[in-house]
Amino acid sequence: MGKLVALVLLGVGLSLVGEMFLAFRERVNASREVEPVEPENCHLIEELESGSEDIDILPSGLAFISSLQVCWSLLEVHSRPCLPGYHQWRLQNGKYCCLIFLLEASSQRGIRLYEGLKYPGMPNFAPDEPGKIFLMDLNEQNPRAQALEISGGFDKELFNPHGISIFIDKDNTVYLYVVNHPHMKSTVEIFKFEEQQRSLVYLKTIKHELLKSVNDIVVLGPEQFYATRDHYFTNSLLSFFEMILDLRWTYVLFYSPREVKVVAKGFCSANGITVSADQKYVYVADVAAKNIHIMEKHDNWDLTQLKLGTLVDNLTVDPATGDILAGCHPNPMKLLNYNPEDPPGSEVLRIQNVLSEKPRVSTVYANNGSVLQGTSVASVYHGKILIGTVFHKTLYCEL
Repeated sequence: MGKLVALVLLGVGLSLVGEMFLAFRERVNASREVEPVEPENCHLIEELESGSEDIDILPSGLAFISSLQVCWSLLEVHSRPCLPGYHQWRLQNGKYCCLIFLLEASSQRGIRLYEGLKYPGMPNFAPDEPGKIFLMDLNEQNPRAQALEISGGFDKELFNPHGISIFIDKDNTVYLYVVNHPHMKSTVEIFKFEEQQRSLVYLKTIKHELLKSVNDIVVLGPEQFYATRDHYFTNSLLSFFEMILDLRWTYVLFYSPREVKVVAKGFCSANGITVSADQKYVYVADVAAKNIHIMEKHDNWDLTQLKLGTLVDNLTVDPATGDILAGCHPNPMKLLNYNPEDPPGSEVLRIQNVLSEKPRVSTVYANNGSVLQGTSVASVYHGKILIGTVFHKTLYCEL
């Protein structure tokens, strides 16, 4: 009798897990395909072949681009063999790469695994080296990207840039705030931009116990910013179940030297964040919930949700119109298990009349992966758009 009860409970448990997994696939648009929408005058940026996760543009047309080697959340590297339930690779340095999903590791699929911060299971177009910040002048007829030199004693070997945000001081000094992931942790690095030398000077690293799994950042004043946390758990296995169970435990926090606090919570996965031109509203992308939270910058932090049919990554604001541009993943399941014959697509949406009862959503760019894969951000400047990706190429178009 006891064995029968155990079998029944096991069957019920497996059934529940199956239902939750199917619901997860439905939430992340596992079967969605995109209809191509492409401006006529587009070309890829040669210098950016291995990712341009976030982009921020100065009023002068200089664009900062983060090229990251970020650790995929379902990867762990250990000095000892993996725990049961993980799929294991032995690395050249003797350590073990532990994956939840079994991935076909073959040269034909372009998969290479290193110790460090890489995306397993995806094509790795980058050499085994730290991330970089690139600069492009969008005023040039044929803009090119150049990597910025970093001085000031910064440890460039541990540089793994993610979300970025520009702050311009009263004396027009430009500062670049960068989310960094050294040793799979989260910090915020502050740099001063030297325009004549086209370089960055390292100033400070910000650490705090609430700065965990930080994805993106938007700066409002000197050392004052909002940041998003995209996963509650830092453990890979728990992060996986967090996604499957649809736990809404991530948040937006506010940081200043005097106060650090959570200002909004209840997100599936708080991702991209930006602010309106007048700084009265904060826009937060909830990637797993497929919506954007529009938040008034007041004490009560009332929310208005805009539901979309795609998974939103990073957000930018068109300075000329106030419209939101969203880099999106139309089918993120293809990011989990990369197949060059059926690659993940790309999508960029424009949201107009953001504060109205009926915002207008239109598609600026969409591609099935034949040109651009895994779009994460899009930013505009004077009729030009720069579209970045998590791990793939970068597209420049004239609208």
